[in-house]
Amino acid sequence: MFELTFIGLDVHAVNVVGHALNPATGEISAHTMAADPAMVLEWIRRFGPGVKVVYESGPTGFVLARYLQAAGINCVVAASSKLLRAPGDRIKTDRRDARVLAEMLAVGSVTEVRIPDVEEEALRDLSRLRSGTATDLAHARQHVNAVLLRHGIRYPKDTRWTKEHSLWLHRQHFGEPALQFTYQADLEQAELLAGHVARIDKQVAATAVACRYSPVIEALMCLRGIQMTTAFGLAVEIGDWTRFTGSSIGSYLGLVPSENSSGQSRHQGPITKAGNTYARKLLIESAWQHRRPYARPGERLLRQLDLVAPATRIRALEANHRLHHKWEHFDDRHKMSVKANTAIARELAGWCWSLAAPLQQGEHMSAA
Repeated sequence: MFELTFIGLDVHAVNVVGHALNPATGEISAHTMAADPAMVLEWIRRFGPGVKVVYESGPTGFVLARYLQAAGINCVVAASSKLLRAPGDRIKTDRRDARVLAEMLAVGSVTEVRIPDVEEEALRDLSRLRSGTATDLAHARQHVNAVLLRHGIRYPKDTRWTKEHSLWLHRQHFGEPALQFTYQADLEQAELLAGHVARIDKQVAATAVACRYSPVIEALMCLRGIQMTTAFGLAVEIGDWTRFTGSSIGSYLGLVPSENSSGQSRHQGPITKAGNTYARKLLIESAWQHRRPYARPGERLLRQLDLVAPATRIRALEANHRLHHKWEHFDDRHKMSVKANTAIARELAGWCWSLAAPLQQGEHMSAA
């Protein structure tokens, strides 16, 4: 349908500010309403058919977009990192933000983000719960180590957070009651979080088997450094892998170098760090594992390779050999480890795409 009216919405938890623009007639309408999807829909319908709506991605999520789309409204969500703002524009209000969104939508300069459905968003929340809890656990364990280190107590072995280490931690006592209480509280917090992470891991494993991304997760786990939680996180964070190519996936994840070139000069800087932060973190962590010596798959990989199709198995083995060879090449050149690992993570993203995209493409063709 021909679009006559472009509407920008500045969405907040309490209220929504709307700005409607009709380029053909020059009509402009602004309105502030409660953050109730039904009220927003009622106001949008005043402009008749041929309406296109946009609002900025943010903490309010995609509930409004899904509601409007279900009601037949053409609604998109704009990538907040891609919104244009003049350098000299120092005034920011809700009405201005809504007007800018409407104007950008009218000229076609809005970069849209993919709107996940309810199930996909729930899977992402589970993956991010695991990530946040693991971070809290690492901080809690660091507190325990810090208390001991400040008072000259050091565990004599290199391997920590084992059953033996746990028994050793419980044998440590301090003469000061306040210090003893602090230490026990930190240790209790670390143990509670460790149990919480274990429960989340069980839920992730059970969910991964039954969810729509199960084939993709199984394929990704054929790569070194990618086990259940990492594969689950990558699968649900990226969602539809067919949106990308082997080269564009690295750009989406912010793993490509930034660039500042003009005229005859060309300068590349650090990676852009754009796109999905969590997925980029998972790939960076996994890339380090390819530095370890590799001649043949280990027991876990052999079991995993038996679960996938021959084409996926061949591709995964090729990826594991290639990525380790790249690490050896970087080490021979004495490349800085952090930079080398980023390059490996960028290539690993491409290999992940080569495993996941054909599986989803086949699903799309079957559905069609």
